[in-house]
Amino acid sequence: QVQLVESGGGLVQPGGSLRLSCAASGTIFAINVMGWYRQGPGKQRELVATRTNTGSTNYADSVKGRFTISRDNAKNTVYLQLNSLKPEDTAVYYCLHRQSGYDYWGQGTQVTVSS
Repeated sequence: QVQLVESGGGLVQPGGSLRLSCAASGTIFAINVMGWYRQGPGKQRELVATRTNTGSTNYADSVKGRFTISRDNAKNTVYLQLNSLKPEDTAVYYCLHRQSGYDYWGQGTQVTVSS
């Protein structure tokens, strides 16, 4: 089992920045993927960004150049730096940990972009 604890959401004005963190605990395998998905109001959950334990990344086109995903493998923690935020980035952001074919999800953290 893997447990995920997220932090860092909040209310920010358009153009602002936030940093999300997600710490994994439990039985963590060396080979894994960590990342972030989001679900906006009335929308389906969608990929934001993922990063493997070896550093390969994958970003949604809508966030490329604005968001940056990073990891601290020693701490089993993944970060998402959100810059140049737009109202359409408003969503609940969910942390993902994937290993051995299983997906584990965090409880979600709300990001609201509004003036």
